[in-house]
Amino acid sequence: MADEAHRPLRADARRNREKILAAAARVFTTEGLDAQMERIAKEAGVGSATLYRNFPTRETLVEAVYRHEVAQLCDAVPALLARHSPDEALRGWTRLFLDYATAKYGMIDALRALAASGGNPYGHSREMIQAAITSLMEACTVAGLIRTDIRPTDIGAALEGIALTSAGAEHRQQAERLLDLTLDGLMAHR
Repeated sequence: MADEAHRPLRADARRNREKILAAAARVFTTEGLDAQMERIAKEAGVGSATLYRNFPTRETLVEAVYRHEVAQLCDAVPALLARHSPDEALRGWTRLFLDYATAKYGMIDALRALAASGGNPYGHSREMIQAAITSLMEACTVAGLIRTDIRPTDIGAALEGIALTSAGAEHRQQAERLLDLTLDGLMAHR
């Protein structure tokens, strides 16, 4: 049985899992802790049995969605750096961070409930996000685009502050203005 848990998923099972995670992120973002599992299954285009086979409890789904959102955010860095200049990659990634923060904000009650019950939905997310910021900042530093007296943890703290004060779709424009202000202050003065 233990080997079955670690066996790679078939392609169709992997697609179903991805559809469930994407649908759950959307539904949790809009409906929060009140989101019904059946609604998530319907949104994903799968049956309830498929949803529960992949995620037997609401808690396992919430944790999986959160971890998936963090992984997508962090995994975007190499592609952004490959397609854009380092400063534009950093700017683009901060917009993705806002998307992630908005999704997290919609799930915050569910994440808090999970943490209160002894779960650890956050795991290594902070370290993963700091590593992503570090990669982006190192690329900007090598290109001579940003100040060298700012640390990745400083940018992480600024992003968290912006997310705390401006999370939610209704505050998106303000959050983007605050990001621009922060990033403009990060740029090397020529």
